[in-house]
Amino acid sequence: MEPQPPHEALSLVLSYLNLLELLSLKEVCRSFRFTVDDDLLLWLDIVIKSPLNLRINNDILLDITSKAQGRLKSLALINCVGITDDGLQRVIQDNLLINKLSVPACTRLTPDGIVRIVKKLTDGSNKHNLRYLRLCGIPSLTKEHLQVLNSCLLQRKSASGSNQPRKHYTLIDYNKQLSQSNDEVEAKDNYIDVEICPKCENVSLVFDCPKESCVKKKNENPVRECRGCCICIPRCEGCGECTDQGEDEVQETVCSDVVCLNCWLNLPKCNLCNKPYCPRHADIYGATVTASTGFICDVCMFEYQEI
Repeated sequence: MEPQPPHEALSLVLSYLNLLELLSLKEVCRSFRFTVDDDLLLWLDIVIKSPLNLRINNDILLDITSKAQGRLKSLALINCVGITDDGLQRVIQDNLLINKLSVPACTRLTPDGIVRIVKKLTDGSNKHNLRYLRLCGIPSLTKEHLQVLNSCLLQRKSASGSNQPRKHYTLIDYNKQLSQSNDEVEAKDNYIDVEICPKCENVSLVFDCPKESCVKKKNENPVRECRGCCICIPRCEGCGECTDQGEDEVQETVCSDVVCLNCWLNLPKCNLCNKPYCPRHADIYGATVTASTGFICDVCMFEYQEI
């Protein structure tokens, strides 16, 4: 029997599926595979994150992005450790219309490779395309690299007449932004996420503090404002406030992130060690449970299996 065309409702469903679900749907039957591959709109904004990030290499990335037929608008590679400069440059070469590029924690990418890619996307007739660049976690990024990247994107901002002052985020604002799809990022957001920390002068994410007392201090004495990278000013992963040992007792979590006492009390705890995951890692490690039922954390589960 000849394969029948899928129901028309399938086209409506496909737009709500993420990349992993689309790739899984393609394996159902030939009819589904052809439908997914032929729908160009599904491949214009590609987000690769856990659990796909550990399986993606340069060849697979090129195959996925090729389905956009050179019209790719945004590409987000979240912690894709298998992607190198050469692989990403091959993708960019075929997709010069990209306006949002996110490569946080892609540790095999180099600052020099990122600079070449950004110059390619902001050079000549492409200078109005690239609008956002996320680089948190790229190793060995220096002030000189950041200066070049800023100049490339500022050229685009100046040309479009939308060169606005930099907006400073809290840690929670940034984590929420990472959970958004690229097309949900508003035009008022920063065009590049990292900057020079005013405390240590290294290139990193720099956050404001939402704590009421710190906001008051900032207004009274901006020179001593509570703004800096998370190394210089540790912040709670739950509320984003700085953790002052004199005021808030820092509590221990399974994932070794910083959590203040108030957030720790409201997080579900492991039934064995009585430690919670921080909000950022709860979904990743499957700790999305209620406080009443609890869970078994990965550390305790591993120790139990060893026994």
